[in-house]
Amino acid sequence: MEHLDAVVVGMGPGGETVADRLLRAGRRVAVVEEDLIGGECAYYACIPTKTLLRSPEVREEAATAPGLDRPRLDWPELRGHRDEMIRHLDDSAQERGYRDRGAQVLRGRARIAGRDPWRLEVAGRECTADHVVVATGSEPVRPPIEGLDTLDASTLWTSREAATLTDVPRRTLVVGGGAVAVELAQLLARTGSAVTVVQRGEHLVDREEPRLGELVAEQLARDGVTVHLGAEVASVEREGSGVVAALDSGGRVETDVLVLATGRRPRADGLGLEEAGVELEGAALPVDRHCRVRPGLWGVGDVTGVSMFTHVAKYQGRVVADNILGAAHTADYTGVPRVLFTFPETAGVGLTARQAQERGIDTATAEVDLPEVLARPWTHSTDPRGTLGLVADRDRGVLVGAWAFAPQAAEWIHTAALAVRAGIPIRVLLDAIPQFPTFNEAYTVALEQLGV
Repeated sequence: MEHLDAVVVGMGPGGETVADRLLRAGRRVAVVEEDLIGGECAYYACIPTKTLLRSPEVREEAATAPGLDRPRLDWPELRGHRDEMIRHLDDSAQERGYRDRGAQVLRGRARIAGRDPWRLEVAGRECTADHVVVATGSEPVRPPIEGLDTLDASTLWTSREAATLTDVPRRTLVVGGGAVAVELAQLLARTGSAVTVVQRGEHLVDREEPRLGELVAEQLARDGVTVHLGAEVASVEREGSGVVAALDSGGRVETDVLVLATGRRPRADGLGLEEAGVELEGAALPVDRHCRVRPGLWGVGDVTGVSMFTHVAKYQGRVVADNILGAAHTADYTGVPRVLFTFPETAGVGLTARQAQERGIDTATAEVDLPEVLARPWTHSTDPRGTLGLVADRDRGVLVGAWAFAPQAAEWIHTAALAVRAGIPIRVLLDAIPQFPTFNEAYTVALEQLGV
């Protein structure tokens, strides 16, 4: 039985980060993947959706740029570029790349068969290792909707089918109101589908400031999306080639495709963890501040249930690799940015005002309408819009949260993310000299309004 320095189970962004760093350090590594090397993000989530969202975004930008007409959207060409970006769902080049670097590539579902040292089984093959890194990701939550089991893949989609769609459906019902739901709703609406969103919460993106949810809902309405808030799909049934969904409010929605965008849960089952003495927290793999589960056993990415974002998985991958290589690294999740690649972009970081108040923070807030206070929105568009909100701790004189709904917010939210993470004093932020004209200038205006 071969002994390795480390085995990485799950080759999404987090697992790849660990494997890359260990290989660069000369360690003997095996990587395990039962699906595609690159994970959900590369093939069914971040990469395809952001690729598909970009062209409709540029189309809308051109429509409000002086001297330009709205360009024609070529769906087959856009779809073809998406297919190239997701490698036509072929990871053979990635497998060769790891083998060329000296890694063993094991295909199949891994199972922990023993410990001291850690022993793994993969497709009938066994190996031992000093370290095992679990990075098995997450899976879609399937809500308890009556009749859901009667639908097939032609009418029932998860984010996977939506991100890899071949043709845009004439009518789409999106169940959910979070990031995935909102992005897919806007994408499908802007590529020609009549879209309805059903969200059981009172706001879209309801983990963010309620005001941000309002702005997102207003934009979706401008895009022709029908949004039902405080509602749930009670049951579904086939009708001809489509689906009829009954809402708990008594309404009905006729659709060609039902998209489930109701969240994701960590995927840690079936790995033999319980038999190895590891008790899951719900569906998640519990980790400490070093992303360690047990000595020599580590967790990275969505499987840990901690801030389930690709950028957090990659960060945790760096933390784990450092610790395995002997450089102590403690994970700190302060100031993690949260972005929806809508048009305009939606971004948040840190605490909402309510969360800050619930923690006993003496809170100050500010909200600024960007076209009213900046030149940049007007140089960017003939129909400018955008809003920035800040949440501050009066006693400490620092930002604890921020949110934005504006062009390029995914980029300039990082100013707030750094301020929240590092606890940069507001007086220092106010003394900064932002480039003119940029959206980033809005921080100065909003900070002055805080009065902290």
